[in-house]
Amino acid sequence: MKSSENNKESLEVAIIGTQGVPASYGGFESLVENLLGDNCPDNVHYTVFCSSKDLKNRFATYKGATLRYIPLSANGMQSIPYDIISFCKSLRHYDVILVLGVSGCLFLPLFRLFNRKRLIINIDGLEHRREKWGGLARRVLRSSEAMAVRYADVIISDNKGIQDYVSETYGKPSELIAYGGDHACRHLDQEFIDKTLKDYGVTPDNYAITVCRIEPENNSHLILEAFSRTDYPLVFIGNWDHSEYSRSLKNKYKDCRNIKILDAIYDIDILYALRSNAGIYMHGHSAGGTNPSLVEAMFFGKPIIAYDVVYNRETTENKAYYFKNADELLTLLKSGNLKGEEMREIADRRYRWKHISDQYCALYKTPSRK
Repeated sequence: MKSSENNKESLEVAIIGTQGVPASYGGFESLVENLLGDNCPDNVHYTVFCSSKDLKNRFATYKGATLRYIPLSANGMQSIPYDIISFCKSLRHYDVILVLGVSGCLFLPLFRLFNRKRLIINIDGLEHRREKWGGLARRVLRSSEAMAVRYADVIISDNKGIQDYVSETYGKPSELIAYGGDHACRHLDQEFIDKTLKDYGVTPDNYAITVCRIEPENNSHLILEAFSRTDYPLVFIGNWDHSEYSRSLKNKYKDCRNIKILDAIYDIDILYALRSNAGIYMHGHSAGGTNPSLVEAMFFGKPIIAYDVVYNRETTENKAYYFKNADELLTLLKSGNLKGEEMREIADRRYRWKHISDQYCALYKTPSRK
């Protein structure tokens, strides 16, 4: 293994905490996907710990990275032992440990007895505040977050709101690095785009779209309520059979003539055709920091109506449109003449993956703890 003491030699970086690559799940997986390949400098070599339970296709290498597999799921209750086993397997041979999320960070006091290499942790979007977790799970996640902040050499916050929280709660600084979104941009034949719009029964610039998990914290109920009181078409893509909450909303609004309730779409070409031709992008997320789906949508230069929380305002530099309830959203929908050009300018300036990768790589080079 090459030493990290000479920047011209390879830095060995282990990535812990994701389902793995190729990306097929969420924001952290997309982050890893885009740290690799063309965005990765020659002097950085990644090893990505992956779930053999979650990934159907298992490769030894991918985009220049080495893949190592753990026989547990990366999500749910198994995420804690999954991360702990990954920590154990990364005790040796790596110059930098990059941890995405805090699930296994209760293990850090023991890990630090045997490993003093550079430890960088992205604490994600304050997972312990999400409504889906019960009291015990929230306490565990809150304790894990505290351990992450205490033992990491560097904490990464993906949003100014998260950065302020870390400073105010723990009295610690953190590095502000968001997510990229330019991977959502595609170059497709107009014939394919026209056919897709026809297949889904929409016309360009004459419908709103939202893509999210159907959860209370994403305010799906407010969006559906407001649109049910208008004639403006809405395409709502999500996991509608995930919970009682999502199923009840689907049953309540499935017969609204202007609302198309669609199951999750994983074909990125179809998603591009639908998102890039929408007249409005709806973003109801109220928890977390910089949301990847919002950053992706900004590259399309469409008007964005987002739930009014500090994270969304910071991401869009206060230049989108914001709502706190169904009545405010209804007022915005009826106002017309919404603009979105500034969203693309912000995205080009702040949310390109090459820039994000460069920010991460700059953190790898600082000396680790002694």
